[in-house]
Amino acid sequence: MPTSRAAQGPPNILLITSDQQHFSTLGVVNPKIRTPALDRLCAQGTRFDRAYCPNPTCTPSRASIITGMYPSQHGAWSLGTKLFEDVPVVGDHLKRAGYATSLVGKAHFQPLKRLPGMESLECQPILRDLDFWRRFTGPWYGFQHIEIARMHGSESHVGQHYAIWMEEKGLKDWQRFFMKWPHDEEDFKFHWNQRHWDIPQEFHYTRWTGERTIARIEAAAKAGRPFFCWSSYHDPHPPYNVPEPWASMYDPADMEPGRLVPGEHDRNPDHFRMTQQKDPPFRERYFEDQGIHGFHSHLHSCEELKKDMAIYYGMVSFMDQQIGHTLEALDRLGLADNTLVIFTTDHGHFLGQHGLIAKGAFHYEDLIRVPFIVRWPDRIAAGRVSNDIQNLVDLAPTFLAAAGIDIPGVMTGVNQLPSWCEGRAVRSWSITENHHTLTKVHCRTYVDQRYKLTVYRNGDQGELFDLRDDPNELRNLWDEPSAAALKAELMHRFVQACLQYEPVRMPRIWGA
Repeated sequence: MPTSRAAQGPPNILLITSDQQHFSTLGVVNPKIRTPALDRLCAQGTRFDRAYCPNPTCTPSRASIITGMYPSQHGAWSLGTKLFEDVPVVGDHLKRAGYATSLVGKAHFQPLKRLPGMESLECQPILRDLDFWRRFTGPWYGFQHIEIARMHGSESHVGQHYAIWMEEKGLKDWQRFFMKWPHDEEDFKFHWNQRHWDIPQEFHYTRWTGERTIARIEAAAKAGRPFFCWSSYHDPHPPYNVPEPWASMYDPADMEPGRLVPGEHDRNPDHFRMTQQKDPPFRERYFEDQGIHGFHSHLHSCEELKKDMAIYYGMVSFMDQQIGHTLEALDRLGLADNTLVIFTTDHGHFLGQHGLIAKGAFHYEDLIRVPFIVRWPDRIAAGRVSNDIQNLVDLAPTFLAAAGIDIPGVMTGVNQLPSWCEGRAVRSWSITENHHTLTKVHCRTYVDQRYKLTVYRNGDQGELFDLRDDPNELRNLWDEPSAAALKAELMHRFVQACLQYEPVRMPRIWGA
C-alpha cells in the first residue's frame, strides 16, 4: 500500500534558483532553448506566468527570499548593502522544527567591501582565505550548513568553498582561469569578453553547485531528517562565459535579441532615453561618488548581442543539466513524492529588449518578472499554467505553511499554498521596490492582472502600462490626458498595497 502523507512526515523543501534569468528562457515557452529538466518540472507541476521579484537586483531580492520581507523592511535595500545577521530568517523556524537547512551556491547577502559595523564575509581578501572557509560551513542566516561562492564567470572575487572543491578535484592551479585579484583593466576586458571559457566543465561552478546540492540531500536522507535546501546557481548572470560544449551549443545566427522600437522612450522618464546615448551624462545628473547599476550607455551591436545571447542560452542549458541530476537524485532516494520543489530566479534580464542590456531602474516585465515553477506530487496540479500573481517575498511564509509552522507577523509576504495547491489566487497585486539614496531613481512598481504603475520619489515622471492591450510596454500612458482617471485609480490601489504589506511583529495583546 502507498505510504500516507502523514506517515511520510513534513515535506522536504528544495528551492532551486538561477541568477538573472529572463522568464522566456524555458523550453516549454521558447523552442530556441533546450531545458529538458525544467520542462519536466513544468509537466509534473505548475508554472506560474505572473511571478515577480521584490527588487531587480541580487542582494535585496535574495534577502527577501529568506526573510519573507520586502527590502525596505529587512534592510538590505540595494546592492552594496548587507542583510544584518539579526534579521529573522526562515531557516531558523525550520531548524527548530527539525529540518536540516543548507545553502549551496551563491549567497550574496553581504557587500564586496567591509567597514566597521558593516563587516562582510563576502569580500576580499577573505574570499581567498581557503583555510577560513575550510573551518566555516555555518551556521549562517538560518542555514546550518553552507557551501558558497561569490563570483560570476571568471570574475576575480572567486574562492570560498568552490575553490576548495576545485583543489580537492585536482585543479590546484584554478587561479589561472579567473581574473587576477586585484585585476587590471586589460585582464578584466579579456575575461569579461571571452565567452568561450577554457575552464573544463567538470570544474565549473555549475557542476559544483549540482554535485554539492545532491550531497546535502543525501546527508539529510541518511540522518532521517526533512531538509530545506537552497540550491543557488550563479548563471546565467553576465559575464557571458561558459565552457564547452555549452559555449557552442547555440548558433548566434539563430538568436533573436530584443530591440528598441523607435520612439518608445519618448514618453518615458529621462534615464530611459539616456541609455541610448554614447556618453550619457548620468554621473552629473544622478550621482557623484557611487554609480547606479545600469546607468550607462546600453548601445550594443546586434551581432555582439547575438553572440552574448547564444552563450546566455548555453549557461541556462548547462544549469538545466545539473538540475536534472538533482531531480534524478530525489527519485533515486525515494524522496520525490514528499519534496516540494520550487524553481525560480532572483530577477530577470535584458537581452536587447527596449534597447537595454543590463538591469537597473527599468521595471519592464523582462527585468521584474521571473520564471516560477512548483512541484509537489499529489498536492500541486501537474501540467498546469497559472496567471495567479506570485512574488519572491512569498516564498518564506509559504515554506513555513507547507511545514505546518505558524507564520510570524514580521513576514510580510503571503502564504501562496492556496494558489499552488487549490488554484485559488491570494494576491491581486505585486510590488517591486528599487531604492537608491539619490531620489530620482528611488521608485516602486505596482502590478496587477492588467496594469503596471511605477512611481518615483520626489519627481513628476512615471510609467503606466496596460499589459493587456500593450504587452510589450511600448506606450507609456503616464501623461496621457485620457488615462488620468485610470492613473488616479491605480495610485489609490498602489497606496492600499503599500499599507497592506506593513509588518506586524507582534499582535496587539491588550488595550494599553
